[in-house]
Amino acid sequence: MGTATSSTVRSADGTPIGVLSAGRGPGLVVVPGNNRRAHHYDGLVRALEDEYTVHVVDRRGRGASGPQGPHYSIEAEASDVFAVMRETGSDLIFGHSHGGLVALHLALWRPVDALVVYEPAVSIGGSFDVEWLPAFQRHLALGQHGAAMATFLKGTRLVPIGDAPYFVYRALAHLLLRGADGAETRAMMPTTPAEIAEIARLDSDGRRYASIQSPTLLLGGGRTPDYLTTALRRLDQLLPDSECHLHPDLDHNAPDLSAPAAVAAEISGFVTRRAAVVAG
Repeated sequence: MGTATSSTVRSADGTPIGVLSAGRGPGLVVVPGNNRRAHHYDGLVRALEDEYTVHVVDRRGRGASGPQGPHYSIEAEASDVFAVMRETGSDLIFGHSHGGLVALHLALWRPVDALVVYEPAVSIGGSFDVEWLPAFQRHLALGQHGAAMATFLKGTRLVPIGDAPYFVYRALAHLLLRGADGAETRAMMPTTPAEIAEIARLDSDGRRYASIQSPTLLLGGGRTPDYLTTALRRLDQLLPDSECHLHPDLDHNAPDLSAPAAVAAEISGFVTRRAAVVAG
């Protein structure tokens, strides 16, 4: 990644929101997923910075951004992202996982030139299982970060290891929390309960998203849980102006870890196509 700059934008409620920016060209705002910081998308930024000025948000409860606060909601997070878009003059948005849910809800009340989401955390007809959340909260309250992370990983099935027994997830959690990002991950874990609670609160038949007027690209991978790709297909049926691309070889962490260049190519291609349509 080229020279990146850090800045802070004030959301509508006064909450500071940290932003990491790099590149040149039209502004593109990136909204990270659960347990992710702005810097986790460095690979995506590197793949996009020659064409776009990329602004990666540190969502509430992360880095220089303020706390979630007692009245946390998707609407508050959408307001945060809107503040970044307004401050930077950006009209393109990419959201990953929980950040994809935020991006969809921003687009419900503020159309954008191009909306791209990778496996947004949308629950349709109870598709997003949250039964594991009380156990996660108990472990977290007791300071049992390894057990909490293992509960999260097994409950969400976001790592491509199938229906493995709990001890496998516990070993993976141990590796994650002892790795280079371990301290950051532990610091972010308290944001998870409120985010998962919002996913559950927003569970529906999906028809609310039919009012999104922005041109939308829905992305997903074949090495990911069915509940996420099923939601993508449902969104593609409902949104009036959408494309849905599923890549068999990609997993849930393609944008930040395993395949940022492939995701960047999808973003750039979609934005270019939509610009050509507008130009006539």
